[in-house]
Amino acid sequence: MEVNDILSAILIGAVIGTLGRLALPGRQNIGVFVTLLVGIGAAVLGTFVSQRFDLPELPQHLWRLSWDWTVLGIQVGVAAVFTALATLIARSRLNTDVTPRRKTSTRKARS
Repeated sequence: MEVNDILSAILIGAVIGTLGRLALPGRQNIGVFVTLLVGIGAAVLGTFVSQRFDLPELPQHLWRLSWDWTVLGIQVGVAAVFTALATLIARSRLNTDVTPRRKTSTRKARS
């Protein structure tokens, strides 16, 4: 594996992770690093699934770049599922890590 392969995997992972976040409604409480990891995992898993099931290829070419719409759709779908799972985990961690606050009165007692 060369440096170009690693850099392109990070770039494609960032794009796939961002598209996965955009596919979900609402706000996700996950950071940029988690989005990048979700995107890279979704890109790898989506490529594996499309090759495993021998899906038809619909390649598109733009300059030296080429991509497949079927694989891209699977990758974005997997990224949306992973993003939803990461959001659920983040919300459950946030809810359990919060210490209860003491109740304070905002009103002053009148004498």
